[in-house]
Formats: sequence, C-alpha cells, structure tokens
Amino acid sequence: MILTRETTAAGALLVKMQGRMDIQGADAVDLPFAAALANQTGPVVVDMSGVSYMASVGVRTFLLNAKALHGRGGRMILAAPNPNVRTVLEALGVHTLLPIEPTVEAALAGVSA
Repeated sequence: MILTRETTAAGALLVKMQGRMDIQGADAVDLPFAAALANQTGPVVVDMSGVSYMASVGVRTFLLNAKALHGRGGRMILAAPNPNVRTVLEALGVHTLLPIEPTVEAALAGVSA
C-alpha cells in the first residue's frame, strides 16, 4: 500500500491510498495513516480510487481512525471506491458509519459546503 497526503485549499486533509487493503497492506499503512490523522480536527477525505482490494482488516484501519478523528471534532469521508471495494464496505455496514462518496470531487465539495 502507498499512502500520500495533502491539504486542500479548503483545509481538508486528502489522503490517497493505492494498493491492496489486505493484511499486508493494512499493516503497511496503519501507522502512517494514524500519524497523518493524529493532529487533524477537521475533515479528512480518503481517496480510495487506487485501492484494488478491501479485506475486513482494512476496514478496521478506517473505523479506528475515524473514531479517533470524530473524538477530536473531525470527520472522515471515503471517496471513489471501485465497485468491488464499495460492495465490501456496504456489506460490512461501513456506509452506515462513514459517508462514502462516488468521487473525490463530491467528497471535497461536501466538506467545503
């Protein structure tokens, strides 16, 4: 897994992920992802367009960090998952806990509104 981050003009943190969120992928990004969000108090958009596979251990990474972020007053939005990844997220009920937007642009528009 590859993780990059940038702060948008609206002040949101945009985290881009690329690779497989299986055991190895989640292990590779758990600490960098938590570190990227550690001081965030605002919105975080996770660009999942580069995630080709999602296992439950990857979902755990998002939910634990979203909970911590929420405790600091922030919120996480998942954006642009491919159809297979979105199916996994919905089957596990993630969409009831975190917003999932079809595109990064839609997610960013939602945080700047």
